[in-house]
Amino acid sequence: MGPLVDRHFLEKLERLTLHWQKSFNGLVGGHNSSRFPGAGQEFLEHRNFYQGDDLRAVNWRAYMRFDKLFLKMFQVEPRVPVRLLLDASASMTAGAGLEETNKFDYARRIAAALVYVGLVRLDSILLQPFSSRLGEPFLASGGRHRFQPAENYLRALNTGERTNFFETARQFLGAYPQRGLTIVISDFLDDGDCVRPLQYLADFGHELLLVQVWSEEDREPTDDGEVELVDAESGERARMSVDGRAREAYTRAFDRHADELRRLAARNGGRYAGLSTRTGIEDAMFGPLAIVEGVY
Repeated sequence: MGPLVDRHFLEKLERLTLHWQKSFNGLVGGHNSSRFPGAGQEFLEHRNFYQGDDLRAVNWRAYMRFDKLFLKMFQVEPRVPVRLLLDASASMTAGAGLEETNKFDYARRIAAALVYVGLVRLDSILLQPFSSRLGEPFLASGGRHRFQPAENYLRALNTGERTNFFETARQFLGAYPQRGLTIVISDFLDDGDCVRPLQYLADFGHELLLVQVWSEEDREPTDDGEVELVDAESGERARMSVDGRAREAYTRAFDRHADELRRLAARNGGRYAGLSTRTGIEDAMFGPLAIVEGVY
């Protein structure tokens, strides 16, 4: 398998960081700004100097004018943990047409692009694959020159097993109690209910960016007549008769599920992006994933 993203695209991603002037968690918002003396991003006010304060933060011009020590206070944007949950279940390799990238390869490319943007911003990003349980994580940090190990890690990942969002959420909250930005890249196709476990993550203070990836076959199947359907994860089989009305009903159900994910993200102050694997990675990064919605 070749590189997930090419150098030309990485150069374009450098410019994308201009859309995220704050820290990488500006993808969602909900910053908890703090006040600190000394250098910072935005000047707030002066306060009186007290014994033990850092002399480097003193406004010496004000001292010369008023013969009194004042400290310059700045708003500093705290770095919050950024964690990327990547669906590596068996369904992520199902449903791709002849001219389509499969969902897992597409998701890995999106993940690689997001990691690169984060590294350019000097953020640390934890890559956490999951299926029926959490897989082995990888921490990407240290700036853009540390991108290659992260890409190598993503390229080496394999898919398998069934999706279990309840178990994934339970293990995730146990492993990562500190709240932060949680990016979930998945097809969100689960035999159970994926909405409730995602709500649990939000209830524990994790900000959500939900990236739903689907193949065209996932949303608009082309089967007609008597067909045998095979579950990509369980191997279970079912025979049924499919016609135009059944396909339309299926597509409506798929869209309702996507709307439910969108509402889940919105009511918790998060974001949702739905991406077909036919959407170019560049179009996705500079389109749905970079849309400004009053956040950044």
